[in-house]
Amino acid sequence: MNQTIEDLKTRRSIRKFKDEQISDEELKTILEAGTYAPTGRGLQSPKIVVIQNPETIKEFSVWNRSYFPMEMPEDMDPFYGAPTLLIVLADSEVPTWKEDGSSVLAVLVNAAHAIGIGSCWIHRAYDEFSSKKGKELLKEWGIPESYEGVGHVVLGHPDMEAPEPLARKEDYIHYVD
Repeated sequence: MNQTIEDLKTRRSIRKFKDEQISDEELKTILEAGTYAPTGRGLQSPKIVVIQNPETIKEFSVWNRSYFPMEMPEDMDPFYGAPTLLIVLADSEVPTWKEDGSSVLAVLVNAAHAIGIGSCWIHRAYDEFSSKKGKELLKEWGIPESYEGVGHVVLGHPDMEAPEPLARKEDYIHYVD
C-alpha cells in the first residue's frame, strides 16, 4: 500500500508523552509540512505558534482546561504532558479561515505521525483567542487582532501504544446517482 495512505489510516491521537523534547529537525519537518496545507484560494491565512517552554505550556493547559464544556479534574492536563504545543490561528478576514486552519491542523498531525512523532489535536483555541487575554497575547506576539484560534496540536514522543482504530461506521460513504 502507498505509504501516505498507510500513514493516514494508522495515525492515532496520542494522549501520553515521554518527558523528552522532539528534535529541532523533527519540529522543522512537521512545521514545514503544515505550511503546505491547502488553503482557500492559496491565501495561506493561518499562522502556527510554537511553544516549547514547559511553564508556558502549563499556563496554556490551565487556560485551555477552563474552557472545557464540563468540569475537568484540576490535575487533568488537556495537553497530556506533551513537550511541544502548536497553536494554529487564522485570519478571520479571509472567508475560509476556519477551513484553512483545520487543514493545517490535519496536515500537522499526519506529518508528525509520518516521522514517528505522537500528536493530538486539541480544541478550545477559538475560546482562548476570542477572550481579552487572547487578544492581548496576539498583540504581544505582533499578530493582528483579526486572527482567531482554530486549534492546538501537541507533539512529543509517545509513552503509550497507539490505540486500535474504531470500526468505521457502515454509512460513512453515501453515493448519489
